[in-house]
Amino acid sequence: MGPTPAVSILLPARNAAATLPRALASLQQQTLTAWECLLVDDGSNDATPAIAARAAARDPRIRLHRLRPARGLVAALNLAARRARAPIWARQDADDCSAPERLAASLALLRSSRALGAVATQVRITCRTPLPEGWRRYEQWSNACVTPEEIERDLWVESPLVHPAVMLRAAAWRAVGGYRAGPWPEDYDLWLRLAHAGWRFAKVPRILYAWTHHAGRLTATDARYSAAAFLACKLRQLAPRLHRARVIVWGAGRDGRRLARALRARAIEPVAFIDVDPRKIGRRRLGRPVWPPEHLRAGARPSPGRAPLVLVAVGTAGARALIRERLKRLGFREGRDFLCLH
Repeated sequence: MGPTPAVSILLPARNAAATLPRALASLQQQTLTAWECLLVDDGSNDATPAIAARAAARDPRIRLHRLRPARGLVAALNLAARRARAPIWARQDADDCSAPERLAASLALLRSSRALGAVATQVRITCRTPLPEGWRRYEQWSNACVTPEEIERDLWVESPLVHPAVMLRAAAWRAVGGYRAGPWPEDYDLWLRLAHAGWRFAKVPRILYAWTHHAGRLTATDARYSAAAFLACKLRQLAPRLHRARVIVWGAGRDGRRLARALRARAIEPVAFIDVDPRKIGRRRLGRPVWPPEHLRAGARPSPGRAPLVLVAVGTAGARALIRERLKRLGFREGRDFLCLH
């Protein structure tokens, strides 16, 4: 099979005949040439298997594996992971393209610090139709999370790393149990487990990946990628900490109430809500009082043994930055005393 490659690329494909040749061409144009591609055909019923077989016959770095019947993304990724030979893995989707410098730049960044478990690049979302505003905001937000500190800060908001633009250490992946099938995003679940294990993340500050959006992609259609699924994943990971804390929800609106209900479903009772709307302050939501922010300084510092933990759940554009600043002025430190979950 030749020398061990520097990078193994995990590339699942299902019914990707229209886009797979372009995706593979983008890999063959990489400035880093010491790679192998584990191309897993996940039960396609179009020309994907034939296209993949021809590509593998022409380029020995491409190794084709097949799942029959289709078993889904996690099964395809885990099959590719079992066959990967390199100590570093990169993701690629069959309908996306990597810029020629992507693998080299990502590998250099990952090797720059042993503390890094995974890195990514900035992305450009491509779409044949006008890109929905929510996806445009996600692109801007994700691309603004570059340093380990920025990614760690925003990891509880959403996934700052676009999964197919990621490169990660195989040893870190194995140490936390790899990809797991569940009712939430397989990538976000992995990032939270890596972070819990002490691994850090970073991003190449260049747009080196073209991420294709279309109405039929899993992230747009599958319930496992919904806001409710992301929240469930967060609370599952946070549960031990939440049970030890006095939980306060910042936001008495729709998002805050949704969070409070999800907490209650896990036997975690919020102490109160925080809000800046004078129409809500002094009233009750879901049976709990609504306090002004100043109450945190005056009365929320708790009895011994149960430190307060403020969970921010406000979806208004621009609100997160203002709330962060206000909490910091009140003496709260992000990560220790408060987390932004929205």
